[in-house]
Amino acid sequence: MKLQLGLVLFGFTLAMGQIVPRGSWCPVPISPRLPRLVGPVRLIIIHHTVTASCFNPQQCLLALRQIRADHLRRKFRDIGYNFLIGGDGRIYEGLGFGIRDEHAPNYNSQSIGIAFIGNFQSGLPPPQMLQAARTLIQIGVQRRQVLPNYTLVGHCQTKATACPGKHLLEELKKWPRWQPKP
Repeated sequence: MKLQLGLVLFGFTLAMGQIVPRGSWCPVPISPRLPRLVGPVRLIIIHHTVTASCFNPQQCLLALRQIRADHLRRKFRDIGYNFLIGGDGRIYEGLGFGIRDEHAPNYNSQSIGIAFIGNFQSGLPPPQMLQAARTLIQIGVQRRQVLPNYTLVGHCQTKATACPGKHLLEELKKWPRWQPKP
């Protein structure tokens, strides 16, 4: 007998590792005018949001709305990331796969941006967040949205910034596809 683990989130039943859809936290659909990515991407860029961490679905949904509002105030076309990882261990869809985001100038057309909700300059994300990011990357490869031989980098490797925080960057350096240059 096969056991399926799942949870209910605002009417959605999710299996572990499944992506929480954008529609569960944002009433505004993605504009069809947003540019699309061409083919599977070769680069995954990891960020942190430098906001408060979230530890349950309600906190994370509030954080997502605040991050999007901040990005819109800063003249982004929408939330700047493809996906965000909550402290509850869930993967939240920002723009999703196939949409060009605004997270790393000069790299947006060849990458997806994954942001860890919180500030990881002074500490490491909890294990469930790290596992969720690994799962998301596997999903991207399985769905042929990410090349199997992708390169993983921190945002600070694409521009002068402290993002994704020194502790998260040190952790990323231990992951199999991390590279010192994008």
